Amino acid sequence: MSLIAALDYLSVFVFALTGALAASRAQLDLVGFLFIASLTAVGGGTLRDMMLNRDLVFWVVDPWYIATACLAAILVFFNAHRLESRRAALDWLDAGALSVAVPAGVAVAWSLGHGPAVVLIMGMITGAMGGLMRDVVCNEVPLVLRQGELYLSAAFAGASSALIVLYFCESQSLGLLACAVVTFLLRGGSLAFGWRLPVYKSRPPRA
Repeated sequence: MSLIAALDYLSVFVFALTGALAASRAQLDLVGFLFIASLTAVGGGTLRDMMLNRDLVFWVVDPWYIATACLAAILVFFNAHRLESRRAALDWLDAGALSVAVPAGVAVAWSLGHGPAVVLIMGMITGAMGGLMRDVVCNEVPLVLRQGELYLSAAFAGASSALIVLYFCESQSLGLLACAVVTFLLRGGSLAFGWRLPVYKSRPPRA
């Protein structure tokens, strides 16, 4: 299994867990769990592959990605009630999934020979769009829009760190590791310590 495929599989599984947890909070049936988990798991990667004009979307080439997402959904369906706080579990699992999906997007775009801007954007899209779709469908405030929280900024910093390492060291493994670590540290710090970025506050117009 290639490094890109391994990252995609791990991202699919963990993001599917978050989708299934969101389905449990919405009290959906098993089919709803499977749908939300799969949508969350492959949403970002699907958009990435379509924008990069890859021959086929990754889960169309290998349907085992969908099977992996469904397995995660079934596991959560029968075990979600054991969690004391499904919201906290969802947030931390999402942080883990983000730190895997961003490197996956970076790796795909880099392997296709795209420039830094495209690599950066594809990392962010792969990391953020599945969770955005999950939250919109489940009628929750998307994590990417929570006021001041480090989410898209964590993905941006992670993808940027990968580009820096890839430029200076030309080591894909080291670059993707740096991406994962930076993304998780920033997102985890936002959850654990309340790290925030300044937000825009409207002011009355001057007379």
